[in-house]
Amino acid sequence: MPDQLRDRRLQPLLHDLVSTVLAPTTALSGADGQIRPAGVQGLFHADARVLSQATLAIDGREPEPIGHAVSGPGSSRFVSLARWLGDRTPDPTVRVDRVRRVTPGAMDEEITLASTAADPFSCTVTVALSCDLAPIEVVKSGGATVPLARESGGGLAWRSGDTRVTVSGGAYADGGLRWEVTVAPGERVTLRWGVRVTDPKAVVTAPAGPREWSRPEIEADDARLVRLARQSLDDLEALRLAESAAPQDTFLGAGVPWFLTLFGRDSIWAARMLLPLGTELAASTLRVLARHQGAKVDATSGEAPGKIMHELRRGEFAVEGNDLRLPATYYGTIDATPLWIALLHDAWRWGMPESQVGALLPALESALGWLADHGDADGDGFLEYIDTSGSGLANQGWKDSGDAVRFHDGGRAEPPIALVEVQGYAYEAAVAGAALLEAFGRPGADRWRDYAGRLAERFRERFWLDAGHPALALDRDKRPVDALTSNIGHLLGTGILTPAEELRIARTLEDPSMSGSFGLRTMSTRDAGFSPLSYHCGSVWAHDTAIVISGLARSGHGGLAARLADGLLSAAEGFAYRLPELHAGDDRALMGHALPYPAACRPQAWSAAAAVAIVHAAVGLHPDVPAGRAVLRPLPGAPLGALSVRGLRVAGASVNATVDPSGTAHVTGLPAGVTLRQG
Repeated sequence: MPDQLRDRRLQPLLHDLVSTVLAPTTALSGADGQIRPAGVQGLFHADARVLSQATLAIDGREPEPIGHAVSGPGSSRFVSLARWLGDRTPDPTVRVDRVRRVTPGAMDEEITLASTAADPFSCTVTVALSCDLAPIEVVKSGGATVPLARESGGGLAWRSGDTRVTVSGGAYADGGLRWEVTVAPGERVTLRWGVRVTDPKAVVTAPAGPREWSRPEIEADDARLVRLARQSLDDLEALRLAESAAPQDTFLGAGVPWFLTLFGRDSIWAARMLLPLGTELAASTLRVLARHQGAKVDATSGEAPGKIMHELRRGEFAVEGNDLRLPATYYGTIDATPLWIALLHDAWRWGMPESQVGALLPALESALGWLADHGDADGDGFLEYIDTSGSGLANQGWKDSGDAVRFHDGGRAEPPIALVEVQGYAYEAAVAGAALLEAFGRPGADRWRDYAGRLAERFRERFWLDAGHPALALDRDKRPVDALTSNIGHLLGTGILTPAEELRIARTLEDPSMSGSFGLRTMSTRDAGFSPLSYHCGSVWAHDTAIVISGLARSGHGGLAARLADGLLSAAEGFAYRLPELHAGDDRALMGHALPYPAACRPQAWSAAAAVAIVHAAVGLHPDVPAGRAVLRPLPGAPLGALSVRGLRVAGASVNATVDPSGTAHVTGLPAGVTLRQG
């Protein structure tokens, strides 16, 4: 093997690790509960690894694991055996339960030894500990790290700059903690230890208040949906974050471990999917992003007036082994700005208070201005992107890997690139922005309706292919990028398509080359660039599939929406109902269950929010509180079975919805002044 391949740094794999998270703190361990000094295992706080090892041993031997469970936000239990202790019988008589609880800036563990042996036994319990305070980007790149020396003096502590890590519990010995234990027959002995982190320069923190959304009670014929919703709601609660400088406003961190911070696109989509549970998260997410809205043109950061940011970090995010160097506040996203506008509009329709909407109208006007003044760099009437810094993201849509935008023959498109779904987002944003401006007595509504109309005409002329579906993108030479991808599904429900065009897209996505996996593939199996383990060219992303499910349901194509939902529910079974960021796009018949994408984040905000999107699509409640109406349009024929959801939120009112086995839906509890009609 050539030396350059043998020595190549590889991103650590994640698929077999257990995440115990309550943002901004996360423990990543093996399924046995051990945190080993390898890969991405460790205790992380904000964007640094504050413990790189926490391995349990009894008499110098590791217990033998038999099971584990994630038991709520910030809590996991690991069960193992110490079979060399206790009775010499086939049945184990010494059980070890390791309960890990993570809270913001802290982790605590209880280690319980339980004996059913006939005689007492004595043993030595140790937890080996180390700390490297490695930045998350170094861990992500597979870079080497060096354990820190502990602080001198008593106790067990490490420091780097302003960050300090302290450990308590047990007796310090040989780089860790030690207990001498005697356990009598029928007795349980519990040992406790904990770690605390002081990190005054972290840019994210725990929110100041309680959860911003309702937790509905869901009953369903399909038990998978109930289990997925339960785990997803736990994970969403665990991913709540706020800025350290403004803890009153909450957003969802994108995902564990690489992206546990503010991401414009991810945080917007997650908040949008959660609108059926209340508008508070959407309102605070909108405010956080408005505070960072672009004010000047800066090629290095991608900032431009009115633009919504991409991600927020403590400092420069530089991944070793490539040329990616992102500034602490980075704006390299083409879609966050129109999605911000769409979220504001949708939250308004779900009942976000008018005073809160009104306070964001200046940011809305700036965001609309960006669409025309800076989002269209070459003046061809489409939103497009190009990284002119040479150190930012080459692709700036949601598929942002370097090889994500490919022709049918596998060739890569050259920027500037105009993505297909972004034109749909821009159309929707212009129409939504016009509605808000008109409703609040602000000028400009006609301009943006005209913008949307002209964009739809240009889109129809330039993007549709002879194959019967839109292109993935236009490249720098305005050639259609002719691969068939899931991106076209994002157009459904945006308004840019006619009903006939929506039908053509639905039929295209129905083809097994796109929908034959556990969800919707990101690229057709017939394209040369397809690989089931490609990050963006053949894998299945839960949020991507959920967005398309919502669009199909809104546009009247419930059959395919239900089949895609069944794919995600089947995938969830294999991931203990904690859907990862993405999974492999193999055919469903190949293994009978979804294969993991080994470097996927888990939990991840918009993957968890996909569960709410599925429930919402099944129920089909679409309120327009300012207009005083709501439309009820469930999936026809109740393809997911009977469903009852108690505790949805419309304008602050608790709303209950049911879908009976025949597909007939009923809603109660709508706020006064909102009239319901069947869709």
